[in-house]
Amino acid sequence: MKSIKTNSPISVRQSFDVSSDVLWKLISAPGNLSDCHPFCKSNKVLQWDGEGHIDRLVYLNGRTYIRQFLTWDEGEGYTLRIGEENGLQSFVKWEIDSISKNESQLTITVHPYLLAGYPKIVSYLPYQLWIKPKMLTYLRSVVSGFAYVAQTGEPVPRNHFGRHSWFS
Repeated sequence: MKSIKTNSPISVRQSFDVSSDVLWKLISAPGNLSDCHPFCKSNKVLQWDGEGHIDRLVYLNGRTYIRQFLTWDEGEGYTLRIGEENGLQSFVKWEIDSISKNESQLTITVHPYLLAGYPKIVSYLPYQLWIKPKMLTYLRSVVSGFAYVAQTGEPVPRNHFGRHSWFS
C-alpha cells in the first residue's frame, strides 16, 4: 500500500442514545451517506462485499470523492482513504465505543492531506486558523447527521446544521 502524506489529526466525538450494534448498522450500511450526511448529494456503492468496500460521495457543490475502505472491524469501526479519484487522499478513522446497553459514541478522526507536503513553518498557521476550524465544523455536521437519523429514523435535511463553504 502506497504511503500518503497527511497533516495532524482532527477528531470529533458524538454520543448516541442507541446501542453500539444499532450505531454500527447505521455507519456500515451501503450508501448510508445519502441519508446521514448533510452535505451529500449522492453516495453510490462501487463495491460492497467480502472483498472490500468502495463508494463514491458527491457533495452538494458537485465535488466528487472516492472512499476506499482499508480496514473493516465488524461492530467497532473502519479506516478509509478519501479524496478525488487518483488524487490526494486523506486518511479517516471511524470508531464506535459502547458506553452502556443503549448508549454509544462515534469518533471520526481525519488526517487531512491539505498542506501536508509543506514545511511546518509555512503550514502551521494556515492549518490551525483555516483548515482545522473548517474540518471541525464539517465533522460536527457529519456526526450530527448520523445522530439525527438515529433519533428520528428520517434522512437528515441537506445543510441542516448550516452550509459549508467546501461542500455545500
